[in-house]
Amino acid sequence: MILGYLGGLLLVVSSATHSLLGWRNLSISLAQTRAPADLVTGLAIGWYFAGVAMFTFGCIVIWELANVGRRGALALWPVMLIGVVYVAFGVWARLISNLDFFLLAFVFPGALLVVAAWPTRTPSAPPIA
Repeated sequence: MILGYLGGLLLVVSSATHSLLGWRNLSISLAQTRAPADLVTGLAIGWYFAGVAMFTFGCIVIWELANVGRRGALALWPVMLIGVVYVAFGVWARLISNLDFFLLAFVFPGALLVVAAWPTRTPSAPPIA
């Protein structure tokens, strides 16, 4: 459970760094290329949306982990899905960019979520009537 909370917290924190620090660095690079203003605006919109999505995923993870006792292990399927998507995206981004950053930013927190949500026991069978 602690790994899941840590993964969710990493998603929330990384959303802020992505949106604030990441865009600042990217916009500086774009200004040096003299990219058209409408292109920069379009990229900014997508960039900030990704940050909001990362924040939302982190909140969903924390919420589901906090409610797993009340709702049962089925509450962890969104945590597993978010974790698998983060790992898959991180591996893909690493392969096409050759930047190790994606392993740290996506694969590591995603793996934490997958481990936290991994089923540890089989569900009990329904009672026979």
